[in-house]
Amino acid sequence: MVTRATVVRPVEHHEHATLGELTVTVYREALASELVDYAPVLRDVAGRLAAGCEVLVAEDGGRLIGGVTYVPGPGPYAQLAGHHEAELRMLVVDPGAQGKGTGAELVRACIDRAVTAGRHGLALGTMPEMAAARRLYERLGFVRVPARDGFVPGDRPLLCYWLDLGATDAADCSSEPSAAGGVEGTAR
Repeated sequence: MVTRATVVRPVEHHEHATLGELTVTVYREALASELVDYAPVLRDVAGRLAAGCEVLVAEDGGRLIGGVTYVPGPGPYAQLAGHHEAELRMLVVDPGAQGKGTGAELVRACIDRAVTAGRHGLALGTMPEMAAARRLYERLGFVRVPARDGFVPGDRPLLCYWLDLGATDAADCSSEPSAAGGVEGTAR
């Protein structure tokens, strides 16, 4: 359970480096050798903000314990979002704070933003190795959409999950990734 002191809010400028390093730390286990190429993207909080994304953090007692990137629609940071969809990227929770509901609160904050923006769905990509994240997404109502799976550098699979926000069906949404194919890979 998220403690009463945990707050989800937009990242502040002085927290960019801290969130970037936390993101690299959490991704290190799943990405192993590919982390060398992907770490600069994970650290680039300012770049995500400049591209129109919203970066949220979870803070508990003055300590940053998690973060997530909300991508409002197709664009340079979208890997899977189609027309009228938003995307959730780079969800991380400090290993010492995991299992307390922080990840769920960060995901819910993205869901709230997508609903407020009138998006039809919220897409996200995750890797097969990220079993705990996949369980979280499924518990929150996301469903697998294998037809929209893609790959990230190193030809690693990217599994598409999608949450229906009440306006359409996953099969009706564009399966085309952003024109740039995402920052670090492309869905195929």
